[in-house]
Amino acid sequence: MSGAAAGTPASRGEHSAVVALIASGRATSRIAISRALGIAPSTASLRVQDLIDAGLVVESGDDRPTGGRRAKALSLKPGGGAVLAVDLGTHHARVALVDMTGEIQAVEEIEVDIAGGPEAVLTTVVAAALAIDGRPQVRALGLALPGPVNIATGAVVLPSRMPGWKDFAAGDWIAETYGIPVVVENDANLMAYGEYIAHGGGPHDTVTVKAGSGIGAGVIVQGSIHRGDTFAAGDIAHVRVDAAGDRPCSCGNHGCLETVASGAALLAMLRAQGVDVATTAEVVALAQQGHPLATTAVRGAGARLGGVLCAVTNFFNPTAIYLGGLLSTVEPFVAAVRSEIYQGSHPLATQHLTIERTRNDRNATLIGASRLAIEHTLHVGVTA
Repeated sequence: MSGAAAGTPASRGEHSAVVALIASGRATSRIAISRALGIAPSTASLRVQDLIDAGLVVESGDDRPTGGRRAKALSLKPGGGAVLAVDLGTHHARVALVDMTGEIQAVEEIEVDIAGGPEAVLTTVVAAALAIDGRPQVRALGLALPGPVNIATGAVVLPSRMPGWKDFAAGDWIAETYGIPVVVENDANLMAYGEYIAHGGGPHDTVTVKAGSGIGAGVIVQGSIHRGDTFAAGDIAHVRVDAAGDRPCSCGNHGCLETVASGAALLAMLRAQGVDVATTAEVVALAQQGHPLATTAVRGAGARLGGVLCAVTNFFNPTAIYLGGLLSTVEPFVAAVRSEIYQGSHPLATQHLTIERTRNDRNATLIGASRLAIEHTLHVGVTA
């Protein structure tokens, strides 16, 4: 099955939370799970039984006394399987093996060219994921794509930097080719979800920006990914900005933020000034070393992004804005973003606002992808 998992977010989240509590040892009985999650004992018991019936959890022996009788102890079933997560970029992909508790067991990084077309690229990345040593039963795969994704079909909608991918049902293709259930989502959305998870399920209203070769943003509203009516929520890269003038953009419009604030834009700017750089990573490395032209360019990109985020802050009033991607590793970039937001937003909108780098920049997207895959697995397993 591709696209989003069926069922309510609440039930899927509760199943995932129960697995995490049992795995960590924080709650190993039904009543302890009820207390830890703040849900009714009957609901906790139902979620536990769902997981037992799905073959993910076992209940045996005695736990510590609870009242007048002993509660049976819960544990994850040995060999309960794992999920795969794939974070596909323009020129590289990261693939991971993740156990059912959400712990990343292994990560591999490979070079790809997304312009090579969906079937060739997906064959490469899925093969790399399946080749990870020690692979147990794979229950599902979470795929992050660098473009707006129709989660109902698992296809990229109007990709600006992915020739040949438009309307290609990536989730269905993988499921049919490899026999693995698949969930597909936009990479910035999954970075935002992974960051939400890294913060222990809070704050609940956040914006996470991925500033690398391109620019994207994921929005979390009350703990859930906000995708918008046509799955375009968070696409700040194509907001028009004065600094961009009439520069043509890959989306077909002119004057977009991406043309003056993305890693690809900075690369072109610096090369035009005679700086010998070939990748966004090289631009970042020069800025981190204090190269004057690179530092100025990166700081300017941060200011332009911050200007757009002012409008986002005033409109959405998030609790936190997290900055991820390669450009966020340069302090002048982060400082410029933060300065623009605090100076340009309404004081009430920034009164409690946190602006900081992502906690799990390298793995946030993998964490988000694997969590969606786990939630899908749990829901399918408990409703089959």
